[in-house]
Amino acid sequence: MRASRPLALAAAALLAGGVAGCGGGSGEGGRKPSAGSGAPSGSPPARTTPPDAWIPGRVARMSVAEKVGQLFVPAFSSRADALQKIKKYHVGGLIYFPENFGSPARTAAQSNALQKASKIPLLLGVDEEQGIVSRTPFITRFPGNMALGATRNPADARAAARVTGAELRAVGINLDYAPDADVNVNPRNPVIGLRSFSADPALASTMVTGAVGGYQDAGVAATVKHFPGHGDTAVDSHTGLPVIRHSPAEWARLDAPPFKAAIAAGADVIMTAHIVVPKLDRSGDPSTLSKTVLTGLLRGKLGYGGVITTDSLQMAGVREKYGDAVVPVRAINAGADQLLMPPSLPRAYRAVVKAVRSGKITEKRLDESVTRILRLKQRRGLFQGTAVDPAKAAASIGTPAHKAAARRVAEHSITLVRNKGGLLPLKGKKVAVTGPGGDRLRAALRRRGVATVSPGSADVTVLTTRNAGSATAARIRALGPKPVVVAALGRPYDLDAAGGAAAALAAYSAGAVSIDALAKVLSGAAAPSGKLPVPAGGKPVGYGLGYS
Repeated sequence: MRASRPLALAAAALLAGGVAGCGGGSGEGGRKPSAGSGAPSGSPPARTTPPDAWIPGRVARMSVAEKVGQLFVPAFSSRADALQKIKKYHVGGLIYFPENFGSPARTAAQSNALQKASKIPLLLGVDEEQGIVSRTPFITRFPGNMALGATRNPADARAAARVTGAELRAVGINLDYAPDADVNVNPRNPVIGLRSFSADPALASTMVTGAVGGYQDAGVAATVKHFPGHGDTAVDSHTGLPVIRHSPAEWARLDAPPFKAAIAAGADVIMTAHIVVPKLDRSGDPSTLSKTVLTGLLRGKLGYGGVITTDSLQMAGVREKYGDAVVPVRAINAGADQLLMPPSLPRAYRAVVKAVRSGKITEKRLDESVTRILRLKQRRGLFQGTAVDPAKAAASIGTPAHKAAARRVAEHSITLVRNKGGLLPLKGKKVAVTGPGGDRLRAALRRRGVATVSPGSADVTVLTTRNAGSATAARIRALGPKPVVVAALGRPYDLDAAGGAAAALAAYSAGAVSIDALAKVLSGAAAPSGKLPVPAGGKPVGYGLGYS
């Protein structure tokens, strides 16, 4: 059952004033070709052939079986499994998981073999957001999005994405399922949290724009997720079906801005969310299966012309209401172009082929999706060649310049929220360290000249936390009367329960590069410069202290 006409009109009215008009990247979305520079004044502009002008003809020559295959991006268990899926189902892409990687050289060779087996270049993707969602075992490690949000610098987001994209491209991966554009306004959100740049839509928008540009600088397609916005839920869509109660006005103010910014930046792909937003679509269908949301809002009102992919179809949030053979058909008719990780590729593929041949999915609708997918592949240069050099892959990863970029981002992110009596920096004090990541932090402080001792001999104790929540307060009390410094290595919301600490900081990550940056700030070797990207520790977005 579709949303009522008054509801759809209400959403349309709210969006009409600020809709981005460009599509999914250069060569699409209404950009007009410029006149040739040599054209005489007053003459008609020179006509140029768009680089993707050949694509409709290619689509017309494809069989239904080949077209349907382009819609699917399955996971694979081995190279042999991937090759079988390419040969039998003509898949449009594949997604890498940790078990699919070997060394950089072996991964590059595998990517080359998969591309060689496919008549049409493959979109080889990975879910590499950095931070808490990282699937690539050998990549240069950056803090995640919330740490980037704390830098408030879109150039940092662009640099991190450019490095990540360059390293993926070196092993033949040409699409990243990143960045996350969700505005995390719910501290209890179990699935987004640190994956979000900010609770502030404006800040999230500028950082999304930077990240999209960085991936594309590296020749990797950027996937912005999870439309229409997964930032205000207390349910994980991997295990249930979240319901978000935002009104059309709240959605337009809170959730939509980063997606509008991504579209304006030429985002290649937008990923759907397996969530229900009843005030946008009263049908009760998850947004992945909602024509009102995908075709009405994303295509019609936001003007998006690029590829729409589903989130994983193995997740509970999209399987709760319909069977596995029904979901892919409904997703395509709702407006999705690509179907990510169907639980059973044979079953889903047969269901879509049957739907096309019966007319349930029209050939026109199928051709629209295939055309968008091939245009994406054209824009990312895949028809010009996909081969990478396995012998050079390792040398492109973890370079000194890439590691320096990760250090800069981490150092820019460390946020000082409280510093009673000028307790920090710690140099000259005897310091005990306890909590997750304590061994690494202790060693890093010693390298910075800070004396680390047992708790009984300490002047001050540094307590690290990682998503401890309300338990943070009890941990502070258990340390006794001496001053305590709390450093949140996960979600900064731990600082809400750190009122008993004399000093409090957020690092947003327990990764090595962030712990080292935290030690640099604690020791006084660097001044804190991060600003809160979400409310935490009783302070608002944008708050952050320095050293006087």
